[in-house]
Amino acid sequence: MGGSGSGFVITPDGFILTNSHVVHGATEIRTNLPDGGEHPAQLIGDDPDTDLAVIRIDAPRLAHVRLADSEKLRVGQIVVAIGNPLGFQASVTAGVISALGRSMRAQSGRLIDNIIQTDAALNPGNSGGPLVNSAGEVIGVNTAMIRPAQGICFAIASNTAKFVAGWLIKEGKIRRSYIGVAGQNVPIHRRIVRYYDLPRETGVLVVSIEKSSPAERAGLREGDLIIAFNGQPIGSVHDLHKMLVGEQIGVTATLALLRQTDKLELSILPAEIGP
Repeated sequence: MGGSGSGFVITPDGFILTNSHVVHGATEIRTNLPDGGEHPAQLIGDDPDTDLAVIRIDAPRLAHVRLADSEKLRVGQIVVAIGNPLGFQASVTAGVISALGRSMRAQSGRLIDNIIQTDAALNPGNSGGPLVNSAGEVIGVNTAMIRPAQGICFAIASNTAKFVAGWLIKEGKIRRSYIGVAGQNVPIHRRIVRYYDLPRETGVLVVSIEKSSPAERAGLREGDLIIAFNGQPIGSVHDLHKMLVGEQIGVTATLALLRQTDKLELSILPAEIGP
């Protein structure tokens, strides 16, 4: 079964950035360039957790885009979305940045941060195409729209795309660590928040613990409430995910938690998430 999407060249030697959901699980990838040329593509790496992927084609003298600094974006800025919606090649729609700093859930279940909301019209097939500013610089990767709403579309910020693309080109994947707990966000009793002077009023309740996981070895128990990781407050599962980056693999960390009404600190050694 075939599908289509969009992408854009990020280096002159043929690396192309697109969405993970466009190419994930594909047995064959073919690209069509604006000059009419068709090239087979090789999947270099994809990361469903950020919905980004890098493919590569063998073609000479490719024009490539410039990725702008998405931290400098402002609400109200004019933007242009380019892609192949419903198979109509190189279609352009315009709009403005409606909001910045949104979060969106990837198909893997993780939240993607720093999402750009725009009212530039997107349709199926736009996924993976560039969102550009008035200077022609790429500020985001078009990824989703909310149906049946009109004018609510989302793009992954260029700074996220730069970081992820760099690692996908280098290693073919993004390395992440894990501690081996299933958790849920729960409120902390106000009396306990005041007693321990906690910065957050929520934490992550440990619902279950994987066998032979870092959490089990560290002595975590079901019912514990995680409130900090390496001194950084943890108010949600998403906060914990953000702390469990590749640099944390095999590096001892301190986990602060509430066990009933006692505040404890445990040392934990996060491991790498398997393929």
